[in-house]
Amino acid sequence: MTIDVVLARQAGVISAAQAVAAGMSMRTVQRRVRAGRWVALHPGVYLVGGHRLTDEARIRAAWLWAGESSLVTGPAAAYWHRMLDRAPDDVEITVPRRTHLRPQPGIMLRRRDMWPVDRVVARHVGVSAEPLTALETAVALPDGSVFLDRALQKHVRFPTLYRAYCRNMGRHGASAAGRLISAAADRADSVAERLLVTLLRQAGIAGWVLGYPFGRYRIDLAFPAQKVAIEVDGWAWHVDAERFRADRRKGNAITRGAWDLLRFTWHDLDSRPAETVAEITGTLA
Repeated sequence: MTIDVVLARQAGVISAAQAVAAGMSMRTVQRRVRAGRWVALHPGVYLVGGHRLTDEARIRAAWLWAGESSLVTGPAAAYWHRMLDRAPDDVEITVPRRTHLRPQPGIMLRRRDMWPVDRVVARHVGVSAEPLTALETAVALPDGSVFLDRALQKHVRFPTLYRAYCRNMGRHGASAAGRLISAAADRADSVAERLLVTLLRQAGIAGWVLGYPFGRYRIDLAFPAQKVAIEVDGWAWHVDAERFRADRRKGNAITRGAWDLLRFTWHDLDSRPAETVAEITGTLA
């Protein structure tokens, strides 16, 4: 493979080993680096002049430096799988436990041995498989539940996500991952309702009724005295077209009955509980 082919495939990034394999002497590599034609990104990995240091280039360079036994993991892997629009500032690289590498600027090293099923090669880069990537990225991001909900809609199936969680129990972030798994499971709406009840009790708000009868419907949580209805939508990946229409028909009926209707998702309850409680108390007032 020629150097031009390597550079075209790797966004302008090349390792010294690849350059030598393509027929270039190590002396020539060093001469180009000294002349500023090649810029060292990591030891033995270079960005060739005329190419921009894009997110793709940063990730490829990090993986080339760590070697073929390594994997791109976490949010960087989510970007590689096109689950995220932007790559993180630091590229997370997972290497086998016995690998002796020193951390580099812009690279976050994790040492662990990975299951073969959690390893894939995508666009010539070793990367964690989509289910594990989605789960670990959800734990790492501030709005992780929103990210995971979107990933379940577009990229991964829940059974594969759950199996990835089971394989990696006991590792860093497993507790937070388990909480997300429980919330994303088939009883997600029930989990969301329990979380809403917890928030109301912690705030000292009383006068609510769960499953309040309303004509042929039941309101998820109602304040009958104030005629305030709260509907909990759970996770979007559970919602099919018929359920979406049914929820809207119920919402319209509640509004026609001169009730105030508030809708919250599990993500609202989990990620912005103070704002959610404030909106409820403001409506009740």
